[in-house]
Amino acid sequence: MSSILVTGANGFVGRSVCRAMTASGHDVTALVRRPATSVGVAREWCHTGADFAGLAEAWPRDLAPDCVVHLAARVHVMYDTAADTLAAFRATNVDGSLRVARAARERGAKRMVFVSSVKAAAEFDGGVPLCESMPAAPDDDYGRSKLQAEETLWQYGEQSGLEIVIVRPPLVYGPDVGANFLRMMNALWRRLPLPLGAVDARRSIVYVENLADALVHCATDARAASACFYVRDDQDPSVAGLLRALGRHLGRPARLLPVPVSLLRATGVLTGRSAQIDRLTQSLQVDDSRIRETLEWKGPYTLDEGLAETARWYRATH
Repeated sequence: MSSILVTGANGFVGRSVCRAMTASGHDVTALVRRPATSVGVAREWCHTGADFAGLAEAWPRDLAPDCVVHLAARVHVMYDTAADTLAAFRATNVDGSLRVARAARERGAKRMVFVSSVKAAAEFDGGVPLCESMPAAPDDDYGRSKLQAEETLWQYGEQSGLEIVIVRPPLVYGPDVGANFLRMMNALWRRLPLPLGAVDARRSIVYVENLADALVHCATDARAASACFYVRDDQDPSVAGLLRALGRHLGRPARLLPVPVSLLRATGVLTGRSAQIDRLTQSLQVDDSRIRETLEWKGPYTLDEGLAETARWYRATH
């Protein structure tokens, strides 16, 4: 049994990670900003310092984790109101992450699993699934902050002896999902016609319980030390295929109009929504062979099982 500290434990992914760690027999401490919000953990630690300011000073004397799974982050948002978005992302994702790493190492932690993002590498795959050895070229401030956090943690790990493990998930979905995935389900539920029937771009996605299982392995398997991993479901659906599968599980068949991709992109230019249209019409696949071969990892749920469970949650709550 290992002692695991999970930051961002009350978030969408964090709740699943806490459940998975506890189910695997590990002693879990949930680091959160609000009390009484964690799931199935032995202990909850509430720290409200912005960007983990004062974390080392507030660290409980009897808390000595073997590993920290760092999920807390300033996440990508469509319309950011910060005056300097890159500075805002860096404050949390770079400086805050380094504070967590330093404080944990001072209390004896041997490993930190940093949950980064595919956006630290690229927004599109250029026709070849992304792998860990490819040069990273993030396209927005969120992605740039995540890449800088990775580089900063690698450097600190080399100096301090803290094992750093980087995990770059693509889009994460599952019960309680929000943002674009939820908007897509809302549109299907309302039987809205969607102009995406001709979009065959493929996107890697990962069911939240598959990601949580992968993070358990990354936190506890000696073979994960000092590695970077992509993680994904067993299939990469096309945008149209994903909508059809979700519609089937929702009991609301997708109403897809076969609008040519060229027309969608032209509309994006005219309406100032090129970035959103590009994300729908260009592929972003990742190669997860490293985690499968190095850790002998396989997601416990198929894509279809993950979509079915997500649809069950949606039907029960809407």
